[in-house]
Amino acid sequence: MTAGEIEVAGPGNVPDSDLMAGKFEVYKDRAGKYRFRLKAGNGEIVATGEAYESKPSALNGCEAVKKAANGASVVEVDS
Repeated sequence: MTAGEIEVAGPGNVPDSDLMAGKFEVYKDRAGKYRFRLKAGNGEIVATGEAYESKPSALNGCEAVKKAANGASVVEVDS
């Protein structure tokens, strides 16, 4: 994963019963950088963000993911 990328579990990996409202968690890592993770309603981590220098930057990252994911299509790519 490179800077600015996130890992997102595909919809086929999450049972319909687990499709409850998720939440973003913003936290400070051991290196003193701010990060975020997106947790599904069942508590499973479904996305993680890069390291940010400030908490406001990490919060902006959460907002960017929310906007980008709204209505996003799912496509398969060759690895």
